[in-house]
Amino acid sequence: MFWHIFTYRLKCTVRDVQTLFWTLAFPIIMATLFGMAFVNLAGLDVFETVNIGVVNTDQYKADTALNSHMDSVTADSDDPLFHVTMYEDEASAKTALTESTIAGYILETDDIHLYIRSSGINQTIMKGFLDWYQQTLSSVENIIKDDPSAAMGISDILSENVTYIEDAETNTNKPNMTLAYYYGLIAMTCLYGAFMGVKEVSAIQANQSPQGARLGLAPVHKLKVFFSSLCSVTLVQYISILLLVGYLAFVIKVDFGNQLGYILLASFAGCCMGVSFGAFIGAVLKCGEGLKTGVVISLSMIMSYLSGLMSAQVKYQAVKSLPILAYINPGNLIADAFYSLYYYNTYERYFLNVILLFAFSVVFYLVVYFVMRRQQYESI
Repeated sequence: MFWHIFTYRLKCTVRDVQTLFWTLAFPIIMATLFGMAFVNLAGLDVFETVNIGVVNTDQYKADTALNSHMDSVTADSDDPLFHVTMYEDEASAKTALTESTIAGYILETDDIHLYIRSSGINQTIMKGFLDWYQQTLSSVENIIKDDPSAAMGISDILSENVTYIEDAETNTNKPNMTLAYYYGLIAMTCLYGAFMGVKEVSAIQANQSPQGARLGLAPVHKLKVFFSSLCSVTLVQYISILLLVGYLAFVIKVDFGNQLGYILLASFAGCCMGVSFGAFIGAVLKCGEGLKTGVVISLSMIMSYLSGLMSAQVKYQAVKSLPILAYINPGNLIADAFYSLYYYNTYERYFLNVILLFAFSVVFYLVVYFVMRRQQYESI
C-alpha cells in the first residue's frame, strides 16, 4: 500500500507544472539573473593605490612632519597608500586634476588644503589621511605646550609606529558579499516546498478536495496516506533543491566549500522544513487552498527577505535589532547553515542550525498529526 500511494503521489507531483515552476524553474531563473548581475562584483573590493598630487610650496618644504608622513605612506611596498606626483605650481596640479590624472592634490599655504573634483573612495582616503595627520599634530602640539619635556618621549612613540591589530586567517575562504543572496535564494526554495505541503494536506481533507472526499470513504487510514504522499513530495522537493545547488555550484560558480555531506544534510533539513511548514499551514488554517497558498507565499517571502535574499544588510540589521530572529526564522537558519560551512572551521553553528530546522519540522508534523486525527465529517 505504501509504495502504491508513494508512486501515485510522485507521478502527480511531477506532473504538477505550476508547483514545479515555483520550486525548481523559478529559483534557477533567479540564480541566473543573480549570476548576471554579480559577475563583476568580485573585483570591486580590490584596493588600488591612490594617485595624489602635492604642490611643492615653501610651506610644504618646511613642513618636515607632513613630508615624513607622506614618505611613510608612499614607501616601496606591495600596496602603497599613495602614489605622489610633485607639482611646482598650483596651475599644473589643477590641470592634472581636470584630466583625472590624479584624484586630488594638497596645497599647503597658511594651512593644509585638499582639492578634489568629485567625491569617492579615493577622495575619502585622502581626506581621512589628512584628518588623521592634523589631529595627531594638534595633539602633539597641545602635549608639548603643557609639558615641553615630553617632546622626546612623543617623538619616540611616533617613530615606533606600533600596530595593535594583527591579521590572522580563520579560514581559507575569502569573504564574498554575493553569497548572502545565493544562500537566501536556497532558503526561499526550501520554504517554497510549503506549496507541496499545503497540497498534500488538502488532498486528504474531505472538505478541501474531491480526492480527499474519496479518500475519506476508502478503507485506509488517512494518516497512512498522508505519510506516503509526504515522502513522495519530500523526495521531489529535495531533488529540486539539489538541482538548484548543483546549478549554482557548477554553472554560476558559487563556492559552497568542499564538504559535500554537510551540504546534502543542510539541503535535506531545509527541504523538510519547507514541506512541514506547508503541511502545518494547510492543517491549521480553516480556509480554501488558494488562501492557504497566499499565506505561504507571504510568510515565505518575509522569511526569505530577512535571510538576505533582497539585501545582505537587511539580514544583519534584523538579527542585530532582534537577535531571536536568528533562531526562529527558518529562512535565516537555512542560509546560516550554508554560511557556517563556508566561513567557519568548526561545526557548532552549522549543527545548531540543522538541529533547529529538524526540530521545527518535527513540531509542525506533530501539530498536523493531532489536528488531522481529530477531524471528522458528518457528510461529504
